[in-house]
Amino acid sequence: MINEGINSRTEKISSFIVMDVLEEAKQMEAQGRDIIHLEIGEPDFDTPEPIIESALTAIKGQDTHYTHSLGKIELREEIASYYFRKYGVEISPEQIVVTSGTSPALLLILSVLLNRADEIILSDPYYSCYPNFINYLEGKPVLVPVMEEDNFQYRLEDVKKAISSRTRAIMCNSPANPTGTVMSAEELRQLAGLGHTIVADEIYHGLVYEGEEHSILEFADKAFVVNGFSKLYAMTGWRLGYVIVPPSYLKTIQKLQQNLFICASSFSQTAAIAALKYCDPHVLQMKEIYNQRRKYLLKRLERAGIKCQAEPTGAFYILANVKKYTQDSYNFAFNILKQAGVAVAPGIDFGSNCEGYLRISYANSLDNIEEGMNRLEAFLAQWEQESTP
Repeated sequence: MINEGINSRTEKISSFIVMDVLEEAKQMEAQGRDIIHLEIGEPDFDTPEPIIESALTAIKGQDTHYTHSLGKIELREEIASYYFRKYGVEISPEQIVVTSGTSPALLLILSVLLNRADEIILSDPYYSCYPNFINYLEGKPVLVPVMEEDNFQYRLEDVKKAISSRTRAIMCNSPANPTGTVMSAEELRQLAGLGHTIVADEIYHGLVYEGEEHSILEFADKAFVVNGFSKLYAMTGWRLGYVIVPPSYLKTIQKLQQNLFICASSFSQTAAIAALKYCDPHVLQMKEIYNQRRKYLLKRLERAGIKCQAEPTGAFYILANVKKYTQDSYNFAFNILKQAGVAVAPGIDFGSNCEGYLRISYANSLDNIEEGMNRLEAFLAQWEQESTP
């Protein structure tokens, strides 16, 4: 029943289930339980020292005031240079809006795209918050199921069938949350070739362990790009992202930024400049460790009888198919938490097509992943034994 005292759009927003798992796990820890955290999508590394030093210098120098609503020009120039070095695309710093994380960036984009009942095409599985953002703005998420046998990537014919006169954009997320899979250059080119606006979430760019990632901007001008510093530079608490905007939308997005957020944190922006300039070696070291964990976790899952048909090559997630154990991933995940002391994310958090899966994060130490898998294997063996007539 909807509470009449609360905006109905807000009431209809579903909870972020992975946060429910985390909060339950924290409560269990407060009661003395030892919990292995494989649920949360947050780097376990410390923010690199050059970023810290830059921020401290900025704060001591009173770099603590409002900036330009688009963000500091020095940072926008560095972002533009980064996209040119990495992808060979030329972006004007004037197309970049620095935001207080990538969620505000996505809210700005969808706010300028959507009128009531306008449609955004999403893959299913999807990042949990996408449909909530669209629904909150009174748009309509149109879900296109993507399959494990297709590496969880769009089939072009399915996207074409989903397009209607109300379609305002097609969303893609590569490397993807929750699947960890990466779109190829050809897949991005074909998606761009449909001629519709693309909204590309590139927050996990840089965290790719086999092959390489491509930006949608290599293939499309009618594209918004969301990116930030949380994942690649272990800066989740700094709350800093950005959106690369087609020029025709810039003034409208800037007005929204001024009204809703004013600007992003000034000293966080200064720190982000240091991230782009000086932290490539730190990123490389983190990537090598993530990759060791990824390979280990894949082997352990296979040993447990959970082979990943769509092997993840990016981000820090593995989507494990547990359909032989359950079709209720929500209760299954909470059973694992309560009985085995291992926190994982239920697939249903990421769409109905993700039911029967668990998202396992390897943003934790190898020792903790090993212990988590020992516990999970024991849980699965016991579950199978109890389920056998």
